Amino acid sequence: MRRSAALFAAVVASGLSLGTGHRTEAQPPIRIGASASQTGSLAAMGQNTLRGYQLCVKHTNEKGGVLGRRIELLVEDDRSEGAAAAALYKKLITQDRVDTIFGPYSSPLTEAMADVTEKHRMPMIALAAATSIFRKGRKFVFGVASPAERYLEGLIDLAARRGLKTVAVIHEDTLLQKSIVEGALDLAKKRGLQVVLAESYPKGTTNFGAILGKVKIASPDVLAAATYDAVAITRLLQELGINPKMFGATVGVALPQFYETLGRAAEFVYGASLWEPELVTLRAGGLIPIARQYPGAREFVASHRKEFPDAEISYHSAQGYGACQVLVEAIRRAGSLDREKIRDAILKLDFNTVFGRFKVDGDGFQIGKKMLTFQWQDGKKVIVWPEELAPVKARFPTPPWNQRP
Repeated sequence: MRRSAALFAAVVASGLSLGTGHRTEAQPPIRIGASASQTGSLAAMGQNTLRGYQLCVKHTNEKGGVLGRRIELLVEDDRSEGAAAAALYKKLITQDRVDTIFGPYSSPLTEAMADVTEKHRMPMIALAAATSIFRKGRKFVFGVASPAERYLEGLIDLAARRGLKTVAVIHEDTLLQKSIVEGALDLAKKRGLQVVLAESYPKGTTNFGAILGKVKIASPDVLAAATYDAVAITRLLQELGINPKMFGATVGVALPQFYETLGRAAEFVYGASLWEPELVTLRAGGLIPIARQYPGAREFVASHRKEFPDAEISYHSAQGYGACQVLVEAIRRAGSLDREKIRDAILKLDFNTVFGRFKVDGDGFQIGKKMLTFQWQDGKKVIVWPEELAPVKARFPTPPWNQRP
């Protein structure tokens, strides 16, 4: 295992963990432990999440910390592996004896380590969207993200509104993506869309020719891909000349690398997002009350650009920041680091963060947060759903590959 002190020392040295606000030296710091995917398949999202954690800790300390104590952050690399994450949280709780924790990024890692934090009755704000995580009787896991079943809601709604009739759904056979597809199939049925294909592929697949061959035969109006492989699938759609009127995918489409890698082939592609920095400047049909829905988001974006000038701002960054805000607010309201009191405070919260609204049911399942749907237009992500937040309309239908500018 890598030593927690290594990254923590770097965080302190860069000024991202120690604030300059009120003096709180009289009391020991509150130590928060976390694993973050700094290497492996989830590294891009994990590093963005970590930056959100770091910035929230910095801002909290600059305001005097919480309970009159500053916060110290101990972080180790889980290498994007569930077993590593579980082992790290056991170490953080039993050996490093942290006061509380931040969760890892992703549903698979959260599922892998959640029983560890549950055993020790350690409240965790989870960066996970798979519903099953919150329906197993756990009492100390609380989701901050919209449920996975709602990820493709915008794509399905837009398709139905435009009179499309058929949809094909493909997905990686993993926890989050299966949950996304279950929701998409239910939404399609409710909106009157006929499902002409629902097909999964194993994790680790690199050749998508077979599954996209089935898509070509089905010839759907809409193709939805619940996947971590959006770049490879989009590229092969172009090579095979498969051109549904709408194509949307989930994880990865929101990252700048999607467009940087594909260039114009990324145009017209729809994506699901939990948050976008454009929210702080939106003007759709008048003044959107961003300050009320996402309080502090404008300041968060400005601070992120200042502290991390070479790093992207993604929903993962805001999600980490928002999860930290929720935990800090719960500790403040509990007036204590007592784990049961923090748990009770979290369950009572109806709290707007930089990331959006936080409110959970008795199982810790998120019921307040809403999804966004965007479309790549002229090299930029443009929010196209929900309509009250959409500054422009979706470009529809998607033209054939050989007719795209």
